[in-house]
Amino acid sequence: MAEEGRAQGLSKACVLLIVIAGMERFAFKGVASNLVTYLTDVVKMSNSSAAKTVNSWCGFTSIVPLLVAPLADSFWDRYSTILTSSFLYVLGLGAVASTALLWTYTPPSTTSSSAFLFWSLCLISLGQGAYNPSLQAFGADQLDHDDELPCTSDDKKTSKKKGLFFQWWYFGVCSGSLLGVILMSYIQDTLGWVLGFAIPMFAMVISVVFFTCGNRIYAHKPDRTMYNKHFPNILRAIKMKASRLINGGIALPNDKSNMAELELEERPLCDQKVCSNEVSDLNLESESNTHLIENAKIVLRLLPIWTMLLVFAVIFQQPATFFTKQGMTMKRNIGKNFKIPPATLQSAITLSIILLMPLYDKVFIPITKMVTRNEKGISVMQRMGVGMFLSVIAMIIAAVVETKRLEISRETGVQESETVPLSIFWLLPQYVLLGISDIFTVVGMQEFFYNEVPVRMRTMGFALYTSVFGVGSFLSALMISVIEAFTSSGGRHSWFSDDMREDRLDKLYWLLAIASALSLLFYAICCKCYKCRIELENGNCK
Repeated sequence: MAEEGRAQGLSKACVLLIVIAGMERFAFKGVASNLVTYLTDVVKMSNSSAAKTVNSWCGFTSIVPLLVAPLADSFWDRYSTILTSSFLYVLGLGAVASTALLWTYTPPSTTSSSAFLFWSLCLISLGQGAYNPSLQAFGADQLDHDDELPCTSDDKKTSKKKGLFFQWWYFGVCSGSLLGVILMSYIQDTLGWVLGFAIPMFAMVISVVFFTCGNRIYAHKPDRTMYNKHFPNILRAIKMKASRLINGGIALPNDKSNMAELELEERPLCDQKVCSNEVSDLNLESESNTHLIENAKIVLRLLPIWTMLLVFAVIFQQPATFFTKQGMTMKRNIGKNFKIPPATLQSAITLSIILLMPLYDKVFIPITKMVTRNEKGISVMQRMGVGMFLSVIAMIIAAVVETKRLEISRETGVQESETVPLSIFWLLPQYVLLGISDIFTVVGMQEFFYNEVPVRMRTMGFALYTSVFGVGSFLSALMISVIEAFTSSGGRHSWFSDDMREDRLDKLYWLLAIASALSLLFYAICCKCYKCRIELENGNCK
């Protein structure tokens, strides 16, 4: 594939895993990109209900890795986690396809049929929640060196290779997303939902076969027992602490030897084996508490940056929901007979990423090197900030275009089911700008969260990255509910009216633009105060 020719410096295993990640994105986007249309046209949901459902599902899908990652790091190796989670993934895709087949003959008129669709989507979420962070961490494991402190000359080369890996990983993901959005949206709108949901399932099955066949070229990292067992030890320590509190045991947290002596004095007749086990348990409790405190400190240190990225994640949800509903009301003809499916316009995001990603290295970085005198051109945190700024511009353009669409709709007096005489291509600038912002922010987020956690928490690092979009999706659904409650009171039309002549999505986009600008301001303040992990651990390492 294209990734193999371009991703120079990466091993065959890395390239294969990038291709597999692209196939997974094809399967997921094949379902997710047009799901809002499926819910409104087939399941007969309202616009706001469909948007909230899609946002909540995307949020749950993105937040699951944060819950699964500690278990994956502690109990299973990444290879086994990928294989097991891919089974759930395929099962969920098959269940969604079966609902489309069932509803071809029996309309979805009962609560049980909608519940089956919901649980099918949850299966996809659970499978993807363990699959994606494990696959990306497994891909990063294929790099030649994996050290805590990249400060030597060889480590700096590895750091550059990691940046290259994350960049081409995102390129592969976007290539799969592009095919999923364009091809599957067209098939679903023209050939039906059964075939439109079955193809992603078979694509995922093929990707699992590819992954299994590549086992002989993978670099399997040896288990780090002291890292992999810390999570069960923490649970055991918590259990011991609870038991000691219930039984009235005495503990001096800052002195292990004194604590052991006091407990031995309470039971002087205990045999030597029991006493030594208790001392061992106390040592285990102390070690587990240390791990727990260290991990908590790492997550808390990242929390301000993580929080400032949430508005960007809310904006990230708009193309699959309200942008698509806008496109359904606009002029979509190319020639006399062909109509552009509205969801395919999402491909402009991924297409702009694929076309402009090579220019980032070839044009943007050399220019910024001359300006900043920095070896990398701009830092990872500056890269994320540039993307956040572009997302503000994208929402301003979206608000202006939506205002124009509403003006034309009222001037021409079109009816609810009629098309507004405004080309759908007026939506392209906002899609393209969001694509360019992704090149900066999303790739930067992957590298940032990967580098800012220690080796033992690498899967958790990717989970923190995906959880930004998970929480952002839930915030988007909550925002829709709150705005709808306020704007529909007193018999007024909601901002999300099913009649697209009466909605006020322009106000929503202005609100998001203002919120994004404020989050960018606070993000800049957080960056001024933030010290990266390498600077904290080794002051001369930049």
